[in-house]
Amino acid sequence: MANILELKRLPSPAPKPQSLAWDGATLWMGSRETKRIYAINPAQWSVGWECAAPDVPWGLAAVQGELRVVCGEGQDDIRFIRRCLPGHGFDGRFRVPCPDGKGSHLGWDGRTLWLSQWYPKKLIALGTEGQVERVIQIPHEIVGQVIVGGLFYLVTTDNEESDDYFLTRVDPRPALPRVDVLIRLGFSARGLTFDGENFWSNHREANQIVSFARPDSQPVA
Repeated sequence: MANILELKRLPSPAPKPQSLAWDGATLWMGSRETKRIYAINPAQWSVGWECAAPDVPWGLAAVQGELRVVCGEGQDDIRFIRRCLPGHGFDGRFRVPCPDGKGSHLGWDGRTLWLSQWYPKKLIALGTEGQVERVIQIPHEIVGQVIVGGLFYLVTTDNEESDDYFLTRVDPRPALPRVDVLIRLGFSARGLTFDGENFWSNHREANQIVSFARPDSQPVA
């Protein structure tokens, strides 16, 4: 299988970049090491704003001018979804438990927030109170997700100790969702987002953020 076409490989503004989101102008990154959220200007590659997260920000999604963040909290790393207001910080009153206390990355389809669970290999549609509304089982471990044109794009692997990480597309519309492995990333990736033209992911252990070309021709809504 072919590898992605890398466009940019840039130094992360903080070590161990873990989560990514795009809000139309800003690339948001959450660091596993610093436990902070960073607003990156992609043209200047500079940080315009940052704030401390309640704990490790495993996953991010841009939702109607705000951020939703999967935070692993406490000694047992129990996962909760938090609300972050850009320019202000985290809303201490907003704390939605992830199903079974597990979850890593987030996607927003314009109406519904979707949570991925790495080892259970699940995409989970969440209601406003965190209730499970739909579950899509994926045949691979999920280490990043973004929703583009109604389709899920995932970073997946079957061996996290290897460099065999792939961009996988999921069409949720059929009764049995269609899963297509599109292309190989060739590095141990974490997180995924889409800027309207290209994808971004983190090479966490190299402290780099990578932009790569979209490998398919599916239309963007």
